[in-house]
Amino acid sequence: MIDSDTSNSRTLGRLTEKFPDLPAQRPAVMVFHDDLRLHDNAALAAAAEHGPVVAVYVREDPETTEARALGRATQWWLHHSLERLAASLAEHDVPLIVLDGHPLRLIPELTRQIGAPYVAWSRRYHQPQRDLDASLKKLLRAQGVQAHSFAGHLLAEPSDVVNSQDRPYQVYTPFSRRLRAAVENSFVQGLVPPTGVPRTLRGPGADLECTRADLAELALLPSHPARRDPDWTAKLAEVWEPGEDGARRRLADFLERINGVDDDPGYAAGRDVPSVSATSSLSPHLRFGEISPHAVWAAIEELDDAGEDGTVFQSQLMWRDFAWHRLYYHPDLATTNMRKEFDAFPWPWDPEEFSAGMAGGRDGRRAVNAEGFLGDLGEWRAGTTGIPLVDAGMRELWQTGHMHNRVRMVVASFLCKNLGIHWRHGEEWFWDTLVDADPASNAFNWQWVAGSGDDASPYFRIFNPETQAKRFDGEGVYIARWVPEHGTDSYPEPIVDLKESREMALAAYEGTKK
Repeated sequence: MIDSDTSNSRTLGRLTEKFPDLPAQRPAVMVFHDDLRLHDNAALAAAAEHGPVVAVYVREDPETTEARALGRATQWWLHHSLERLAASLAEHDVPLIVLDGHPLRLIPELTRQIGAPYVAWSRRYHQPQRDLDASLKKLLRAQGVQAHSFAGHLLAEPSDVVNSQDRPYQVYTPFSRRLRAAVENSFVQGLVPPTGVPRTLRGPGADLECTRADLAELALLPSHPARRDPDWTAKLAEVWEPGEDGARRRLADFLERINGVDDDPGYAAGRDVPSVSATSSLSPHLRFGEISPHAVWAAIEELDDAGEDGTVFQSQLMWRDFAWHRLYYHPDLATTNMRKEFDAFPWPWDPEEFSAGMAGGRDGRRAVNAEGFLGDLGEWRAGTTGIPLVDAGMRELWQTGHMHNRVRMVVASFLCKNLGIHWRHGEEWFWDTLVDADPASNAFNWQWVAGSGDDASPYFRIFNPETQAKRFDGEGVYIARWVPEHGTDSYPEPIVDLKESREMALAAYEGTKK
């Protein structure tokens, strides 16, 4: 059963007051998901071709839809991205309606109220959402409404990148060859300006203010009175600019330095050095679809001299697709080892720890009950392990909602192999604190480091944080920035011996193969 919601009823009720002539206008509905942009948005373009547009975003209730609840960092991002989207749509007289609940009730109700004959949305690839969208399409068509979904979140559809036996690839290299060929035959659709209801037909009240009121009811920000989270998001705003404009500025900045600037190396040589600005920082914008992967790919192709730097960066875009294609076929990627032999691995796991640790306004870095392995987990999350590169990465994450990719591999390896803690604890922490945490890449990359995933790094590849620091932060610039007390008496001793813990990890792995 799909329950009604009072605030949603108020929102939908406002439509007939604000837009008394909407039924006569026969508007199309655009349902936004993780495609919060106007450019290169095939679904929005299709809706715009079918009349004036009413846009809607539904925060799907995890209890009834099985959608995974967003972490705190992505909630912050979503709030601000929706605000930016509403402002961009308002320039075209398009209202953005923000609802909370079950889309199988809310979207058909919305289409009935405004007499919409056409509904469009961007295709989704995670099983719970795929099933929802298939059911929604069936419901709408039963009402006599045209309902269509469109590609746009990936470089290519999972059905288009298969081997000669029409089976999905499980290894990245052949996948990437097939994907590159598919992408080279694609194109980027520019902005097809949507139109809204003429302002002369509007009732009283500003669209943006209504959207902001709807957003406030979602309580996405920790500063909201309905929440008791510590307000740690001010520091995120110092680093990030959510929204399509921010994404396009990030891309423009990256294109100017992809081949290197002054003494900083280009992307291919500098992407593993955490102290230089060689990476794109586009991942959260791609996660929320504020820019399409096709647009980023095309921008690289249009450069005259991208060379190896452009090719290596495009391989990272293809790795993102690889993760999503694997999630398409394995929707339980965040909870289940892809390599079943790891089910016997003696990783400690406490299924209640994460939800308990986030309750009551705590920042959640320290476990509620720090006995046993949970004490080590708390030191890892807080960046107080006594291992400088690990601590630097974890503090960067807490301060910025982001972590350099090379360091992500190091801290993940340290958790799973040196501390011997289940990769799911790490995946959950990243899910809550990364602004770019998405259902595919987050789980896929954790399983890659742990050794339990498809085409994963072998388990015996254990990143030594000291060796990695010497190689990629030789002058200690990155560590000094995030761990200023390193080298002083106030810095803690390591919580684990790297050599001994490595040997224990390899012995445990050998035990799973017997």
